[in-house]
Amino acid sequence: MTLVVALVGPTATGKSDLGLALAHALGGEVVNADAMQLYRGMDIGTAKLTPDERQGVPHHLLDVLDVHEDASVADYQARARTALREIDGRGHRSVAVGGSGLYVRALLDHMEFPGTDAEVRARLEDRVEAEGARALHAELAAADPVAADGIGPRNARRIVRALEVIELTGRPYSASLPQHVYEVPAVQIGLDCDRGVLDARIAERVERMWSRGLVEEVEHLRAHGLGRTASRAVGYAEVLAMLRGELTQDEARAAVAAGTRRLARKQMGWFGRDPRVHWLDSQDPDLVERALGLVAAADSGGLGLATDDPAPRRSLGS
Repeated sequence: MTLVVALVGPTATGKSDLGLALAHALGGEVVNADAMQLYRGMDIGTAKLTPDERQGVPHHLLDVLDVHEDASVADYQARARTALREIDGRGHRSVAVGGSGLYVRALLDHMEFPGTDAEVRARLEDRVEAEGARALHAELAAADPVAADGIGPRNARRIVRALEVIELTGRPYSASLPQHVYEVPAVQIGLDCDRGVLDARIAERVERMWSRGLVEEVEHLRAHGLGRTASRAVGYAEVLAMLRGELTQDEARAAVAAGTRRLARKQMGWFGRDPRVHWLDSQDPDLVERALGLVAAADSGGLGLATDDPAPRRSLGS
């Protein structure tokens, strides 16, 4: 398979625009790696490119879920890897674009998806209610210190899942977590910029979303029954709170901006830990040329794609 080009990094750094430029230059097709852009109707709040804005470039894994459905990383992996094979079969280049770290890893890396058991999960959830999440986190720490170290003691959902997997498989939960090992040949290009610039971009994006009708979009989706995943997305959760009378419009706008800034920092933390990401400044006037240079170097084998780099590369905002 031809090397997949994956554009990653924080929200509002211009990944979609660069993805279009690279697709045009490389004869490529875009594969979405943003969890919320999987949803039909979640357009304004996710900054999804409109059909006209896609400039004739085929886009895959957009608008494949209804808002009442919960997104599944395993389902995404199956769909997206099918798309990669089909694109490669047409002799085109896949350009994956998105900031959902787990979805990028599911697309490119070795990643297992252990099964579930409703009875085991219900029993663990009952214990959370009775004993508290911290008690189960201590239990997880004893059984799988690596997993516990990466899961906060208040994250009851992930604690329950980890203990469920341990009980069902007899193996540490951490054994099923993604490793920095490609199953799909790829070059990852990260976009970042100065934090002050990024915060300003986020503020502008929120104003643009409001002017384009984010509130009306959320009202429409609410009438059709937003599921748990969709209703918790940044931008949607805050507008829903406003519609319930819990926030004023100004408070909701400020909350969306603050939530987006937190999301950007979380994304930077996730991708910043991956030593395989090659970082570029999103404000570089030669950005497209520099990105194409990285792709050419990777194609020729002259770019380090190994997983044994000594340390993650530091971003501009580090």
